[in-house]
Amino acid sequence: MVRIYNAVLNTLRGLTYVKSEASARQEIIAIILAVPVAVPIAPGVGWYVAMVGSLILVLAVELLNTAIEKLADQVTREWDPEIGMVKDIGSAAVFCTLCLVGLVWAAALAVHVGVM
Repeated sequence: MVRIYNAVLNTLRGLTYVKSEASARQEIIAIILAVPVAVPIAPGVGWYVAMVGSLILVLAVELLNTAIEKLADQVTREWDPEIGMVKDIGSAAVFCTLCLVGLVWAAALAVHVGVM
């Protein structure tokens, strides 16, 4: 039970660290808005889980990207092409999950309106 309690504290602390990140704040707001908005749009429970879950996945990848960027900044404050490449790869990972969100939500809307 202590381990679970400590894990929750670590999670909450991690979320407070990224509140200064505009992208993480936007993704949290998107999740909060998506929870009620997806209900009438989702063709079924599985679609609802995919729609909201894909947004949660974006936040998870954004948190990992932020952690990588913060760690890279501790390695050196000077511009380093290798570190720049690592940061770009992290950004690309976030972009991929955003593409997934677009696909899932577009497919759900298509099914909802009867196009698919």
